Amino acid sequence: MDVAEAAELIAPILREVRDEGEAAIFRWSERLDGVRPPALRVPAKQIASAESGLEPAVRAALLETIDRTRRAHLDQRRTDTTSQVVPGGTVTERWLPVERVGLYVPGGRAVYPSSVIMNVIPAQVAGVSSLVVVSPPQRDFGGWPHPTILAACALLGVTEIYAVGGAQAIAMLAYGVDLPDGRRCEPVDLVTGPGNIYVTAAKRTLRGVVGIDSEAGPTEIAILADDTADPRHIAADLLSQAEHDVLAAAVLVTPSEALADAVAQEVIQQVAGTKHVERITESLSGVQSAIVLVDDIEAGLRVVNAYAAEHLEIQTENARDVAMRVRNAGAIFVGAWAPVSLGDYCAGSNHVLPTGGSARYSSGLSVQSFLRGVHIVDYDEAALNDVARHVIALAGAEDLPAHGDAIRVRTEF
Repeated sequence: MDVAEAAELIAPILREVRDEGEAAIFRWSERLDGVRPPALRVPAKQIASAESGLEPAVRAALLETIDRTRRAHLDQRRTDTTSQVVPGGTVTERWLPVERVGLYVPGGRAVYPSSVIMNVIPAQVAGVSSLVVVSPPQRDFGGWPHPTILAACALLGVTEIYAVGGAQAIAMLAYGVDLPDGRRCEPVDLVTGPGNIYVTAAKRTLRGVVGIDSEAGPTEIAILADDTADPRHIAADLLSQAEHDVLAAAVLVTPSEALADAVAQEVIQQVAGTKHVERITESLSGVQSAIVLVDDIEAGLRVVNAYAAEHLEIQTENARDVAMRVRNAGAIFVGAWAPVSLGDYCAGSNHVLPTGGSARYSSGLSVQSFLRGVHIVDYDEAALNDVARHVIALAGAEDLPAHGDAIRVRTEF
């Protein structure tokens, strides 16, 4: 199934949520998630309970991830710049945050409190004033989102959380919905966060009603390696991403036949000891996963640049130099001690990254994702008089005489 097919299937969901609001959300949640949440908005006491019940080791890990991610993203903040084009004429580029953002956190095959962190922190650093998190209701937790997700929200100070997932969640964020207690989930300006194909289809369909970050697809890892690499490391890294999804792509690009053979053997041995054997095996045996032999590292760079992977590891001699020659990748991980798993959690980088080759023209989630550049044009009378003849000439060339008249009425021309 592709996104276009999924879009046809979810069209009734979007329409019904728009027209019927909460009733349609509950109906589709029962049908698709197998559970009706006790309420759409998660109460404060439920969030507090989830935080208090957090395992100490997980709490410490989340706090460390929050700290490192915040430190890296604080340095991404942009400052306003003013250019003096001519004496008396300036253009200022002002960076303004989006006012209200909806953050989608998946809750199906796995639990992703890390996705809460990766979406919330850049939005907070950007200065977004209103954040709302949506995550699917879970039958095992009384119809509320997974408690670890709620706890992560609590640690970040996010209090507006809704127990809704899938296409119905994206529709709710785009259109807003009235709640029975007189409150309302107001529409958002931007939706971010990964989801399944139906979430992606909803984001595509509603783009224009609401802004979106990207259409995230199945995860990808590519590794460019030579015979200096440890095959155990490479096999482990391929498996780490293959366990996400049966459609996940795991690709090794190498000029070393010996390394290719050693990695293939390591994969067989390591898969046997993993929890998600069937899922990983299906991913690695799919057409999207492969070991690609190339003539040399130069050829390997051409392959990985053409592939434009979401995650790209460089495990070669002079890995940093090779990494700096990569043009297309969502994120690049340099050397033996920077595996993708580090970036998924505690590197400080953002793990919401472009997939499906879109790294050729787009970036991962960052503070900039939540900012808009607004130009402020400030000219005095003398500066306008100085350029008036050019504006009038261009207005005439484009057969837009009223444009020229708007200049003439102010100037000597």
